[in-house]
Formats: sequence, structure tokens, C-alpha cells
Amino acid sequence: MCTRYALEKDLPELKEIIDACTATALASKFVIHHGKAIVTDGEVHPTDIVPVIAPNSKGMKSVFPMQWGFLAMDNKRTLFNARMETAEEKPTFKEAWQSHRCIIPSSYYYEWKHYKSADGKEKTGEKYIIQPAGCTITWLCGLYRIEDGFPVFVVLTKKPTEELGRIHDRMPLMLPKDKIEDWINPSSDPKELIPYALSDMVIEKTE
Repeated sequence: MCTRYALEKDLPELKEIIDACTATALASKFVIHHGKAIVTDGEVHPTDIVPVIAPNSKGMKSVFPMQWGFLAMDNKRTLFNARMETAEEKPTFKEAWQSHRCIIPSSYYYEWKHYKSADGKEKTGEKYIIQPAGCTITWLCGLYRIEDGFPVFVVLTKKPTEELGRIHDRMPLMLPKDKIEDWINPSSDPKELIPYALSDMVIEKTE
């Protein structure tokens, strides 16, 4: 599961992405129509508008502001994650899985330890910062589409590693930087890229 991640605008690579995003006409359009500016630093929450990497109309890798969350088929719920294993079958995600894939740049993501209390209810405990080992930037894999004239996205999740499974039963799908262009390419087969998913994580407890 992934419903929080962080942006650090002082990281040179992230700053370049953020600057490119905030300079777009779409960024101003979001402010005018949604009353929300792009989040450029700190903890990112569902429904926030953030920089996302996707192909432009010419198929070139570009940066766009997108809002986090797909409206569900029942028009009553907003979905923030999609299961990698079933995305190609679900009506909500099928088209995006096939040809509208994106990368959400982040510093790291957050997760809370999930456990069952004595009365059987699911509870959350300690908060953790999680990032691929040896990486400064965490490249989260996602899907995007257009809703009411604006781009929106979800983060893809997968089964966790054994270590992460002690915290939560899902983890985001993350790829190395050299696979970004393959992932967002509409003509590529996403299933061929899954084996490159990163699994060696640095996990640190935080407040």
C-alpha cells in the first residue's frame, strides 16, 4: 500500500523535475480550476497535485502536474492504489495499464506497521521511511488517465518482500531509473518490466 510519500525539493534531480512541472500551463490551470497548487516539498497525501513523469503528445518523456486518485467506477470512491497483479483485468485500470503508465518521482515513501489488536481490529503503529537501497530518488510506478480534463494517477502496489511484510502486506512497485522510459512507453509490455522491480529496501523508523 502507498498513501504517503515525500518530496525533497533541495535534491538536485527532484528540483529539476519540480521546476519543469511548476512551469507548465497545466500547473496554473490546476490552481484556477481546483484551487490547489502543486506540492513541491514535504509529505504528499492522496488528492494532492504533484509532478509525474509521462510521455507527451510526441511520445517524449515529460513532466506533468497530476492529481493523486482515480474516481472509482461507482463514482463514489477515490482510489489511490492499484494492484499490479490485477490492474490489466480491472475495468478501472485496464486501459491505463495497457498504454497510460507513469512514474511518480519521490524521495521515499512512508508506511505504518499494521497489526491486529486483542479485539481483532486492525490497528496502525510505528511509521517508517522506506527507500530502495543505494538510491536518492525513489521512482514509483503508476497509471494515469484524464478525468474532467485533468490528469490523475494511482500508484501500483505488489506483494511485499519478507522484511516489508512484517510492516504491511503490500508495497509500491518501484523501478530503477534506467527503466523509466521503457515503463512509460505506451507500446512496451509492462509485464516484461516487472522482473526489474526493486526489492532491496532501506527501512527507518520515524515520527
